[in-house]
Amino acid sequence: MSGHHHDEGHTVAGWTGCAVAVVGTSVAGVGMCLGSAAGIWLGLGVVGLGVLVTWGLHLAGWGKPPGIRPLAERGMRVRDRAARAGHPVCVGCRLAGRGRSVSAAVIASPQGVQGSQRPDPASGSAPSESVV
Repeated sequence: MSGHHHDEGHTVAGWTGCAVAVVGTSVAGVGMCLGSAAGIWLGLGVVGLGVLVTWGLHLAGWGKPPGIRPLAERGMRVRDRAARAGHPVCVGCRLAGRGRSVSAAVIASPQGVQGSQRPDPASGSAPSESVV
């Protein structure tokens, strides 16, 4: 059992975002019971606010990177010092323009291997003719 390392991800960002989302779903539920469209939309707005709060706290270092953290960094009050640079495989960091991975730079490279297909920049993801 000691060989298993579980990192539950108990972070300030996670708990705060969860608490805001619980309040939002509660407001939306009460609005639904009362038949109030304004209450439902208010609750859904609070849930959206919870997403933004969680994202902001993650970018400020109060979240966790994907994967298992070292044992010394698993405490809830331990800030992630690498958050400012971004995490390479984190969607939230990528949306904020942080943590670009090396593979993304290779894919965006204009140089191709002979005979391979490259994405056509004009049409997005459709491959262009083979490079000869």
